[in-house]
Amino acid sequence: MSDILEKILARKAEEIAARRAVTPLQELVARAADAPATRGFANALNAMIAQGDPAVIAEVKKASPSKGVIRPDFRPADIAVSYEFGGAACLSVLTDVDFFQGADDYLRQARDACTLPVLRKDFTVDPYQVYEARTLGADCILLIVAALDDHQLVGLSDLALELGMDVLVEVHDIDELERALQVPVPLIGINNRNLRTFEVSLDVTLEMKDAVPRDRLLVTESGILVPDDVAKMRAAGVDAFLVGETFMRAEEPGEALRQLFFAA
Repeated sequence: MSDILEKILARKAEEIAARRAVTPLQELVARAADAPATRGFANALNAMIAQGDPAVIAEVKKASPSKGVIRPDFRPADIAVSYEFGGAACLSVLTDVDFFQGADDYLRQARDACTLPVLRKDFTVDPYQVYEARTLGADCILLIVAALDDHQLVGLSDLALELGMDVLVEVHDIDELERALQVPVPLIGINNRNLRTFEVSLDVTLEMKDAVPRDRLLVTESGILVPDDVAKMRAAGVDAFLVGETFMRAEEPGEALRQLFFAA
């Protein structure tokens, strides 16, 4: 586990304890039971691919630990509308406060502004956060294999599925992929960014893709910068993408998405 990930997870444990003190778990459980139906995150991706198009999870992201503030003029609702116009299948909204300057309310604002399903992009390590995601309106949660043991991975994914959400399980290498495949979720994300060095290479996805069973949808994450990157992935049979920073630096994120994925 990288130093930055360890630091994030230590802070996350403190954050969860503080949130529990304000809103007890049982209150969240009750709220989750009354939450409106989810929008079908995996289904939205598969529907886009079925019609021959790339399925893009477009990220709503203000900042990152390595780059600092990426988009100073940050309006989640406007970004969500722009992405929907640009052809996104789904959204990914950063809610981590301390390292990504995210907020729960950013997810609510983005989802309320459009019809797209939304991934809560955070470091989920506790059942409390799964119930929390459901009450926020998330249609999918992220589980990072590097941050979890096998027991946590199974327990958190089972709970999310039980609550009607999809799960994107993120891996960085073949050992993590083998662990991820023990969990019966439809979405496997391969992150092209090395968590230890922060270097990015599309070869990570290309070298691992054949180990992903056909009944799982492979989502390539990070490093998709130009149309040639998209073409290379699609030629290799990879049709689902999670892209954020590239769009966040553009004046009109949805137009940047359209140019990258649909202009050819």
